[in-house]
Amino acid sequence: MTTPEGRTACVIGAGFGGLALAIRLQSAGIATTVVEGRDKPGGRAYFWQKDGFTFDAGPTVVTDPDCLRELWAISGHDMNEDLELMPVMPFYRLNWPDGTNFDYSNDEESLSKEILKLQPGDLAGYYEFLKYSEAVWREGYVKLGTVPFLDFKSMIKAAPALAKNQAWRSVYSIVSKYIENEKLREALSFHTLLVGGNPMKTSSIYALIHKLEKDGGVWWTRGGTNRLIAGMVRHFERLGGSIRLGDEVAKVEVTGDRVTGVTTKAGWHGDFDAVASNADIVHSYKELLGDTYRGKTYGKALAKKSFSPSLFVVHFGLEGTWPGIPHHMILFGPRYKGLLEDIYDHGILPADFSIYLHHPTVTDPSMAPDGKSTFYALVPVSHLGKMPVDWDTVGPLLEKRVLDEIGRRLIPDIHDRIVSKFSYSPLDFAVDLNAHVGSAFSLEPVLTQSAWFRGHNRDDKIGNFYLVGAGTHPGAGIPGVVGSAKATAGLMIEDLSA
Repeated sequence: MTTPEGRTACVIGAGFGGLALAIRLQSAGIATTVVEGRDKPGGRAYFWQKDGFTFDAGPTVVTDPDCLRELWAISGHDMNEDLELMPVMPFYRLNWPDGTNFDYSNDEESLSKEILKLQPGDLAGYYEFLKYSEAVWREGYVKLGTVPFLDFKSMIKAAPALAKNQAWRSVYSIVSKYIENEKLREALSFHTLLVGGNPMKTSSIYALIHKLEKDGGVWWTRGGTNRLIAGMVRHFERLGGSIRLGDEVAKVEVTGDRVTGVTTKAGWHGDFDAVASNADIVHSYKELLGDTYRGKTYGKALAKKSFSPSLFVVHFGLEGTWPGIPHHMILFGPRYKGLLEDIYDHGILPADFSIYLHHPTVTDPSMAPDGKSTFYALVPVSHLGKMPVDWDTVGPLLEKRVLDEIGRRLIPDIHDRIVSKFSYSPLDFAVDLNAHVGSAFSLEPVLTQSAWFRGHNRDDKIGNFYLVGAGTHPGAGIPGVVGSAKATAGLMIEDLSA
């Protein structure tokens, strides 16, 4: 086998998955160009600077930092050259309407005390759940997380381990097997929402997140998630890679069953030996490959699948500092199962909601001017396909309700303290990110849309067209899309070496 030196590749989209893939390709000697439609890299990890505040779009929870460090180590570099990760403790504070708080972390002594406060009898059950989490982490993340599922045989091969770990059960169901207390069940099952999954439906394999956090911790990048993206770009360019910003790809050029290059909306064209898309999976096929039979047919089939919800995010900067509000909070609403059904099944905007509150300045004051604080409040909402409301009208109403709730539970004079604010709706996900139905996490992570049933890392028909990111295996979240990059890079390097 020859090496891929002298071969060329294009990666469409500069999100986490796209940049991780580009770094791996460039490290292997493949001359790689990243083409990004927005004015800044990052994809969903975009950011804004307003009124002296830095507002990260997300994702804000960095887990398994080793999967990121590896992107530098493969070329003999150290991630610390380009960024600084700061530990977050507690990982999350969970708060319920009755005033109950639960601080979740990997400090065993502290966590045991928190569980004992809720229900002493559940401590033994928690350790049993942790054993289960370790088992599915080993099978689902270590063994399969970076392995491409290109044919059904690979799924059959993985089936015994999936069956042994009861992968057909939901995360909530598995947690409930070990835990009696309802609040603790919510505390140990909500994590799937961070990758777009309904805890009541998402495969119990996703319980691996607990093992991931326990071993690797939860981290924050000094200066914001945007600095992690900037560090990846800096490293990619150090290796000789090229990035083209502010010029959206309009078309992937195909001759026969081979990709030949890409053309952008501004008219730029590049010829490449291989092309990978970090763009939304439906957009990649329906639009970028829309002139091909494969693009039309597979794009149509993909659009019929179930997609994760969208998000409504209120970014706001406040006068004052809040040392008593931790970096990450989950403000649960009065309902759990019913609220999830409204979002995932019914497609309605309920009167109640749960809020993920992000407060980076308690860890990193550089995110705001002196004496001020940066926040965002995130509320899961149905995607545009299920709830096609007028967000220009609904958005301001929901924004006030969200801020009112934070005021009621945490900051009584919140409206008087606001220095800067703006919201980001499902419509923005659809317009800015070409996200199908405004989904924030692509395909819903249910068992029937996982591994081989998800978008394949290499297309089945167009041999040198590849996918990376949330729509392909293994799925959403930073470790997921970085894992997809490892799987896809392995295929591309092998193919381009042939």
